[in-house]
Amino acid sequence: MTLRRICLWSGPRTVSTPVMYAFAQRNDTRILDEPLYAHYLQRTGAPHPGRDRVIATYDACADRVISEQLLGHFGEPVLFIKSMAHHLVGLELDFLPELTNVLLIRHPREMLPSLLSLLPQPSLLDTAYQMQWGLFNFLRQRGRTPLVIDAATLLREPEAVLRRICEHARIPFQPAMLQWTPGGRPDEGIWADHAYETLHHSNGFLPYQSQQGGIPDQLTPLFEVCEDYYFRLLEHAYWPQTEAAMA
Repeated sequence: MTLRRICLWSGPRTVSTPVMYAFAQRNDTRILDEPLYAHYLQRTGAPHPGRDRVIATYDACADRVISEQLLGHFGEPVLFIKSMAHHLVGLELDFLPELTNVLLIRHPREMLPSLLSLLPQPSLLDTAYQMQWGLFNFLRQRGRTPLVIDAATLLREPEAVLRRICEHARIPFQPAMLQWTPGGRPDEGIWADHAYETLHHSNGFLPYQSQQGGIPDQLTPLFEVCEDYYFRLLEHAYWPQTEAAMA
């Protein structure tokens, strides 16, 4: 039996957790929630909420996490990994072609104001855009071009996007992916209590609502760099036929 390993490389505040919840509804899938988070926190010293607890709870040895979890063997035929692209900091990327890679992006005018509620002074690394662009080119050069999904497209047309991810991974779409029971999951990270609170009260993908907020003057240089990387990635993003017809 061939194990399909799907890894969603997103940035923070990018609607990645609902995709994880969608795959958790499948009857053939194992879920991993940000398995490289402890490595990232230990490597960078980033002052994230719950930092010490995450490092104490999860394996911070990236090589072991990659070999035993991302590339490990499981009883289920599908493995879905929700991860942050910037959690790859300091790592060799040679293992990535063994995964089915998906990049989830979001316009920084929507992402950055949300990120500020968690990190008052985010760096370019914190946003993951530069790392996502690097991942895209690394994989494209090796003939394993990742699927690129924009968060706004996902929320506007979740079924079309989920079907495209399944097609990319060569697995059948399951309609159960579109809804879930409100509440948390046993396979989500310990950060869920504060990071997934809104999702815990939902039973499916919420309708898209533009959340573009103002960018503080001191973050304008960061915003401009992020926007440049975002638009580079957006050029390669998946567009459902219905959206293409409306464009």
